[in-house]
Parts: sequence; structure tokens; C-alpha cells
Amino acid sequence: MGKVEDQIISVLEKSRKPLSLVEIAEQIGKPPKTVFKSLRKLFEKGKIECDNKNRQYTLAKK
Repeated sequence: MGKVEDQIISVLEKSRKPLSLVEIAEQIGKPPKTVFKSLRKLFEKGKIECDNKNRQYTLAKK
């Protein structure tokens, strides 16, 4: 995984609630477009889940 993916995983691990793209981007200090690309990679690998209704992200259940 890349640096941004690692940062996203870290933020989601610390969060007690699902986070939106903008919330994640703000917390890691990266543009939303960059974060979205990394979120897509993580989703495809099964590392995160997305609530399509609210567009919020969480870590995948193991």
C-alpha cells in the first residue's frame, strides 16, 4: 500500500464513526481527488467499506 492508503487506514482505525471523503481528506491534509483514488484502491482490495446511501467509509469487517 502507498502512503496515502496507510494514512486513510490509520484515520479510519482511530475514528469511532464512518467518515466522508471530505472528512478523511481534511484529516490527512490531502486533496479530495487524491483521497478518492486511494479509497477506490482500498475498496477494491476489500480493506474498506462504503455506505452508498451516505457516502461514508469504514474499515472492512474481518
